[in-house]
Amino acid sequence: MLISAGCIQNAVPTGVTIGRMGHGTAGVVLVGGRSSRMGTPKAELEWHGSTLLRRTLGIVARSVEGPVLVVRAAGQPLPEMPRHVHIVEDPEEGLGPLQGIAAGLAALDGRVHAAFVCSTDLPFLHPAFVRRVLSALTDDLDVVLPVARGHPQPLAAAYRVTLASLVTELVAAGDRRPAFLFRHERCRTVRLDDAALLEDPLLAAADPALDSVINVNSPDDYRAARYLPAPQITVQRYGALAGNGHRGPQTVRAATLSGAAAAVGVTLDRHVIAALNGDQISRDGAVPLASGDTVAFLSADAGG
Repeated sequence: MLISAGCIQNAVPTGVTIGRMGHGTAGVVLVGGRSSRMGTPKAELEWHGSTLLRRTLGIVARSVEGPVLVVRAAGQPLPEMPRHVHIVEDPEEGLGPLQGIAAGLAALDGRVHAAFVCSTDLPFLHPAFVRRVLSALTDDLDVVLPVARGHPQPLAAAYRVTLASLVTELVAAGDRRPAFLFRHERCRTVRLDDAALLEDPLLAAADPALDSVINVNSPDDYRAARYLPAPQITVQRYGALAGNGHRGPQTVRAATLSGAAAAVGVTLDRHVIAALNGDQISRDGAVPLASGDTVAFLSADAGG
């Protein structure tokens, strides 16, 4: 299902900020690229019964405290998304990712202090990676730039929201490569290589190869990524769902809550609720899963 400009419930006009002053973190997912090498919009690519955009949004939402934004080209259709996601339109198309970063950060001004900014084409992004990068953004820094798997990752990085004006200035001056921002005297940047990233034991356990930064730029990239197995997770059933010898944890592979339910023969309907990692309660089958997750399915009926 595609969403046109007129169907979006949470569209944010350019230059308008979201909510009130806060000190937490937010997410910004950029989808306005032309996808010229892929030949089709990356956001719409199927991913284990969902879409690449829906997966990226869900992973980022699981990892931040505040809102999640999508920055798109003006009028760009998007796949179906959670209603809590806000849409920001890039004021001028074709100026590259820095323009999208500026639009996203400006929309968050006064709402949070920092944002994890990424592209939509990171199918293996793990919440532990997002949290590791955001946690390194101390008060004396403006950007945490991962240099993972041998390359700088400006579209899987943490940015202080107050950088919006500087990024806008650089784009207006024609300095549209992210490298110009990271070299600027007004932008205090720390670079984290593989070793520094993996000092976090949670990330080291969940994503030791740092697959979080693998993107898909071409049909071959997409096919290779889609061919790999879904994340390995643990499923536990409780109450009436645990009958017929189904007690105890099961290890399965699933990329969404619906996939996890299907893997253990549970129908995720109004009679069933899912608890993700002991805290997030949902009936949304499109909620993405990551390696190491634990999902508990419980009967929602009285006495279940």
